[in-house]
Amino acid sequence: MSDSAAEPDELPGGHPHATLETVEAVVRRQLAQAMGGRRGMVEAAVPTILFTLTWLIGRNLQLALTLSITAAVLMLVVRVVQRSTPQFCINALFGIGIGWFFINRSAAAGGSVEDQALAYFLPGILYNSVYAVVLSITCLIRWPLIGFMVGSVTGELTAWREDPQVLRLCTLLTWVLAAPCALRVLLQAPLWLAGKSETVDPDTVVAVLGALKIAMGWPLQLVTLAFMVWLLARNHTPVEPADPTEPTESAEPAA
Repeated sequence: MSDSAAEPDELPGGHPHATLETVEAVVRRQLAQAMGGRRGMVEAAVPTILFTLTWLIGRNLQLALTLSITAAVLMLVVRVVQRSTPQFCINALFGIGIGWFFINRSAAAGGSVEDQALAYFLPGILYNSVYAVVLSITCLIRWPLIGFMVGSVTGELTAWREDPQVLRLCTLLTWVLAAPCALRVLLQAPLWLAGKSETVDPDTVVAVLGALKIAMGWPLQLVTLAFMVWLLARNHTPVEPADPTEPTESAEPAA
């Protein structure tokens, strides 16, 4: 096909040409960017590893927090120097900051050092609980979150709902995205409560929660991504054109 006959890669305004995209391609790109790859996994895991090991070895919360923050800041500096995205380091620092806040609240309420150590893991449990509920609600009301990811790329935030096949696929993918959050809560919340009530030794709970937070962080996300990619590979669902004035021939899939 000659260059003059080729379809434009972008719509006016800089949005990708919707008829050359599929829901699958859009979601794969968005998820790949969000996951951060192996380096993102390391940046997310290192602060938790340092906090957990430092607490278990020395039972010093301030030292554990200091080492976690120092590691996250150093990784952030490396990112900035290399001019790569600092998103994952910033996320790690934000998580540590929230954990520090919960630890201080526990201390102010007269909690023991064991209670304070457990408080570090509470924000993650609460976050995953809220996220799982929100994602589930978007599916139940037929406005799945993945659909808005597709819409943000094609330039039409809600046009994807007009195609029942696209709507079903986005709903399925959103359910899959919610599953890891629900699984984290189902495993971690009872354990946290057991440590809080001292039904299980708090130090043991901190150790297990640290291990679960690492294993059920990016590794679980990558498993979820792999499953989503498998689902996406089963068929290709074309996205309807964002601009209704586009020629009907452009709706044909690229050869």
